[in-house]
Amino acid sequence: MTLIELDRDAPLDPLPTSRPPLAAYRRTGLLLTLVLLAVLGGAAPAAGIVWRYLGAVPAAAVPDGPIELADGRLYTVDTTGTLPTVSAWSPDRPPARLWTTRVPVGDDPGVIPAGSVTIRPAGEVVLLTAGVATTAVDAATGRIRWSSPIAVSVLAGSGAGVTVDRVFRPGTEYDQESGDPGPLYFSATGEPHTEPPLRTEVRGLDLAGGRTLWTATPGGSVTVDVLAGDEPAVLITSSRSLTLVAGVSGAVLRETAVPQLGGHGPASSSLLGDVALVSYREPSRQVAFQARTLRQLWSRTTRDAELLADPADCQGVLCDGGHGDLRVLDPGTGRARWQVQEDVDLAVRAGYVLETDAASGEPVRLSDPRTGATRVDLSGWTGQVTGAADQPLLLRRTEGRGGQAFAAVVPGHAEIRRLGVAGTGLGDCDSDGRLLACRSAAGLRIWAFRV
Repeated sequence: MTLIELDRDAPLDPLPTSRPPLAAYRRTGLLLTLVLLAVLGGAAPAAGIVWRYLGAVPAAAVPDGPIELADGRLYTVDTTGTLPTVSAWSPDRPPARLWTTRVPVGDDPGVIPAGSVTIRPAGEVVLLTAGVATTAVDAATGRIRWSSPIAVSVLAGSGAGVTVDRVFRPGTEYDQESGDPGPLYFSATGEPHTEPPLRTEVRGLDLAGGRTLWTATPGGSVTVDVLAGDEPAVLITSSRSLTLVAGVSGAVLRETAVPQLGGHGPASSSLLGDVALVSYREPSRQVAFQARTLRQLWSRTTRDAELLADPADCQGVLCDGGHGDLRVLDPGTGRARWQVQEDVDLAVRAGYVLETDAASGEPVRLSDPRTGATRVDLSGWTGQVTGAADQPLLLRRTEGRGGQAFAAVVPGHAEIRRLGVAGTGLGDCDSDGRLLACRSAAGLRIWAFRV
């Protein structure tokens, strides 16, 4: 431990006439260590940590909508007008507005909830989604390049995206005023229909210009998932097969038939890492495939979440059961890894499984994904900042006279690293792993950090 002399102008004490016994140094050092641990609240020493205040966006320029940090920029959303407005800010000292643009919302604007406006940087463009309509704007200027009436998924690092559009037989639109019973099937823009789609058109897009790169037209309704990695791909799940398509070229890489259970194909599918989870409604069953090879891994009977008394929220974690009786499963085998008997929700953060109290939302611990053993005890920290699963987990709590203290857990390091205190009166915060932005009465305050 390095001691830093703070009062450099104070006169030096006279040299002692004799050297104190070694035990005295040990007692003094132990006392100092205990004091530091008490002050840090269990956080690791801040060696190498950078924590720097950059400034604030004035309150008059900050709307009440969502705030988002992504790729070193701050974005604000205003939904008070006829069209949502997105502004991009540079986190320079002081922060400066780069551009502002209005976001188209399709043919039937209606009321766009602030929470439905999302911002996704994708290379030279930024994708702005309001409802389901997606608009690509130039990342440097905010100028609109192209728009899509339906949602666009991004194939990270490839410059490509994918859309899913369901085509229905004319005359099958559901009359919502009638209230007639029966199953409904929804188009990509949210319109209900009384019959399943005739086919689904899956398109690969060039994100820079909106040009169609390829089109696949599987029959009926399908589920589409994006596989990240050095070679992004698209996994299409239909009632009959799994098809793996190259994300940029659209070439079919692999295809395999899916089981027919009770005379029916799957009802839906999802992706968890490199495992595709194909779900059936009757009977209620889940079949897992290796997403790249399409090799079947396992099959299990599932419990309907709607029938559980208190279902848990599991993000990036394969779970079975509800609060108080929750099992964490191995995605590769379908077998139980560990069990949680507390009322917690689970999410993958910083390479661990974050357990959050289901009632209060307070972080409880970071657990080993394979064994459930506690890797980091989060007692004393009352909240966490929104962030990606592979980024540092930012923790927060109130200290002193209402000041907000922040700390981080870095992926691969089972320790809490204290960042600093950010003052009082802070509201919602967001982080992109390098910057932290928080609402306050003075506006949006921004810090840079490195751990």
